[in-house]
Amino acid sequence: MNDGGPEIMDSRYATGTVVVQGLGFVGAAMSIAVASAVTGSGGPRFDVIGLDLDTPDGLSRVEALNAGRFPFPTTDLSLSAALDKAVGRNLSATVDPEVLASADVIVVDVPLDIDWRSDDPSLSIGGFETAIRTIGRWAQPGALVLVETTVPPGTTAKVVAPTLGEELEARGLAADSVLVAHSYERVMPGREYLNSIVNYWRAFAGHTPEAGDAAADFLSAVINVADHPLCRLSGTTASEAAKVLENTFRATTIALMDEWARFAEVAGIDLFEVVDAIRMRPTHANMRTPGFGVGGYCLTKDPLFAQLAASELFGTPLAFPFSTAAVRTNDRAPLAVLDQLSEQLGGLAGRRLLLLGVSYRADVGDTRYSPSETFVRAAEQAGADVVAHDPMVRLWHELGRSLPAEIPDPCDVDAVVFAVPHVEYQTLSMASWLKAARPLLFDAFSVLTAQQLAEAREIGCHVRSLGRGAPDPVLPAHRPHAHRTNPA
Repeated sequence: MNDGGPEIMDSRYATGTVVVQGLGFVGAAMSIAVASAVTGSGGPRFDVIGLDLDTPDGLSRVEALNAGRFPFPTTDLSLSAALDKAVGRNLSATVDPEVLASADVIVVDVPLDIDWRSDDPSLSIGGFETAIRTIGRWAQPGALVLVETTVPPGTTAKVVAPTLGEELEARGLAADSVLVAHSYERVMPGREYLNSIVNYWRAFAGHTPEAGDAAADFLSAVINVADHPLCRLSGTTASEAAKVLENTFRATTIALMDEWARFAEVAGIDLFEVVDAIRMRPTHANMRTPGFGVGGYCLTKDPLFAQLAASELFGTPLAFPFSTAAVRTNDRAPLAVLDQLSEQLGGLAGRRLLLLGVSYRADVGDTRYSPSETFVRAAEQAGADVVAHDPMVRLWHELGRSLPAEIPDPCDVDAVVFAVPHVEYQTLSMASWLKAARPLLFDAFSVLTAQQLAEAREIGCHVRSLGRGAPDPVLPAHRPHAHRTNPA
């Protein structure tokens, strides 16, 4: 896109064919961002091909993109408009890996996961390595392989480059005949999905100086570098470490607020008010606030990558107590909400709960490692009946449940938990929605506005908020109501 930036030299890496390998939440958006890049005359700069696996999920994503539909729920109208403009013009998708042979640039957006909930986590690098081998079997000499996947520091140098080299040599080519670089994504699904790629800062590095130069040419053709200059690091391990440390910092500061939320509730203070006062100091402007927990693909696991890299890639085991504690604390956060509900309701057995929000983030339909999953599993194990809703999710894959399109009627629930700050919940008229119902309302993520909270209290609801001292008394242990079987 490069809006407002200098005219890019028409090098091989600033024009030509780009294959985006992996059409998940990052790769699908990245393919549209690259297809939206234009030349000085306004024409498309790249021909873009999205590549995914020949699996049900992969085929579904390919079919969606080729039909002009984004594969995931999105509220970003600019992303949808960009897709509509690019499809059939310079954007297509396929499951045929042979398209890699036509690529001047190959962008790797394939996940690399770990069993982060295990007592002894380890790298699960097999799927990622297979994707790299596929590239090595098809990529042509001189092609740029740009890894965007969040990986343990050292992966590009110790896994990607050697694996590509093996496959290239097997074809009779030089092991270093393709260029390898790393540039981690900062994609933020939601209302600024596309902007988080094309109008946001990028750090990158090449495995060799030539690869770094090629990556700079490509990124400068896609990103608005005039307003968001590129940051070139000394090597790919440094670039990988930047992403891991960036996410570790965020996850750790979120975990810190979890223990302060407990204190605020005991001390009878509003931690959000406290944080707002602290944020007036510029050095603390990005201080976090309490929440329902951390979900999604990145913050849940990334803080463990450095420890695993030290041991498995560099052969030097190191302890990362803060990072490890942050992962465990964030994973347990939804259970703290459940504990408070149990206390307020006099136990959970036989109680009916309405959970509003199952995605991990507002305006996003991604339910991977959602705190809501942890909450529901634990609540139902304790004997509660849980009904869930999310405006962005119709099928909750992890639990195999269909969710209603409309916010359920609260007439026969004991408690409503607001877990995700979707705009649909923040604009809800409490009196109109509740009618005669008076369940306990628990705001687990500062979802409700001050006006909504006041309105709910005014009509007689008991309201509790995570991180805010409770103004309401504990509810009676038993409140009669009619139970229904959870249709999900």
